Amino acid sequence: MSILTQEKYQRQRMIKYAQKHSVTETSIRYKISRKTVYKWLKRYDGTVNSLMDRSHRPKTSPRSHTEQELSQIRRRLKRHKWTDLLLAYQELVERDGYTRSYGGFKRIALKLKAAKPTKKKAKKSPEPYKRAEYPGQKIQIDVKYVPKYCVADGRKYYQYTAVDECSRWTYREMYDEHSTYSSKDFLEKLITRAPFPIREVQTDNGSEFTNRLIVVKSKHLTLFEEALLEMGIIYHRIQIATPRHNGKVERQHRTDEARFYKNMRMYNLSDGRKQLAIYQQKSNNYIKTCLGMKTPNQVVAMYQAIML
Repeated sequence: MSILTQEKYQRQRMIKYAQKHSVTETSIRYKISRKTVYKWLKRYDGTVNSLMDRSHRPKTSPRSHTEQELSQIRRRLKRHKWTDLLLAYQELVERDGYTRSYGGFKRIALKLKAAKPTKKKAKKSPEPYKRAEYPGQKIQIDVKYVPKYCVADGRKYYQYTAVDECSRWTYREMYDEHSTYSSKDFLEKLITRAPFPIREVQTDNGSEFTNRLIVVKSKHLTLFEEALLEMGIIYHRIQIATPRHNGKVERQHRTDEARFYKNMRMYNLSDGRKQLAIYQQKSNNYIKTCLGMKTPNQVVAMYQAIML
């Protein structure tokens, strides 16, 4: 039971006691003034709700801000973008003849700002991603940093990964250099190892792939882009800050972290490449739920059989 409910029932008991005893006895018993007893006796109409507290808010506020003053405050605040209250108050005093204190002005300004309607941002619904219809139609390429915990010599190494959107067929190579030269070398190896012709390649906007984000070199093609142009392969860059568009290769990187890197220890680049090559031979024979419990190699073979 809430405190307000308890109070009204307490007053009802006091009223019933006052109806049988004098007002003085009631005030002594309930430790309240006689005036209070008379007030509740006058207000009581036989129902408990009549004994609830009424609002203490004044019915009139002679010193409250007028509509003209409120309009002037809104205009000045809007001019100063609702932030510089001191300057808005100074202009009100000097130009509009405002006579209120700064504390009163600040209180009204905060109320007006809270009551100001906020514009709701329209929700952006991302367009559905169109999946590749056959192997080689689009290949996602990205770079993964080899975790430090599995590197013995303390150097930095990088894994280049290519994932076919349709079959999830994956190809990987390890490098000790994060550059456009490594990207070109990986592309050439990918072309020779892929069991299908490649029509389009998709990457992020990293400097190892493109110069589009480098102002000085934005119009210069990298070695990777020149190789794609020579091979007649379409090059597609995802939008900036949208790694989900390269989600298939990003997901493969997470799988490689759990299945390979957490269970290996490499001592140099040559050792890492040997271990990665062994994992590479096995990985395309692992089933995937997105392929209906088939392996990437099975999906590639199925499409090749249809095309033949």
